Amino acid sequence: MKAWRPYWLNANPPGLRAEHDDAGLLSLHLIKLCVGAESPDDLRAWRAHRAAQGQPPVVPTRQTPKRADEILDGGSLYWVFKGQILIRQRVLAIETVGEGALRRCQILLEDRLIDTVPQPRRPFQGWRYFETKDAPPDLQAGQGEDAISRDLAQRLRELGAW
Repeated sequence: MKAWRPYWLNANPPGLRAEHDDAGLLSLHLIKLCVGAESPDDLRAWRAHRAAQGQPPVVPTRQTPKRADEILDGGSLYWVFKGQILIRQRVLAIETVGEGALRRCQILLEDRLIDTVPQPRRPFQGWRYFETKDAPPDLQAGQGEDAISRDLAQRLRELGAW
């Protein structure tokens, strides 16, 4: 039996559900720590710099997801910054490259970075599968920086007030 938790500690409190603008409503997703970027703005700047060099948005990993077909059916990669999920990018392709000890996985992402409602997440290594039911909803127009700062939203979520 699952331990009782107040609704404000759940991934999606009542009235909020993960709403995605693509076909990924029932898809499997990935979640990964965004190492080397302090904020979504850092990731955007880094991606813009790499795009200017002709580099596609590829994430290298050691392990290829065994459930890649489910992820490719509209799934996204959710990025964790300083203990908060803040951004997602749609996964376009998953490819295993190299042989033997040099074998690795490359995950090709859509260029567009989609802001999500901040959601706390503990540190972990590598990537993890992430079910749609656990995913934070996308920020809608009017919910972003103009409506409330990301820091304030994070504090309100931590207090259970949002």
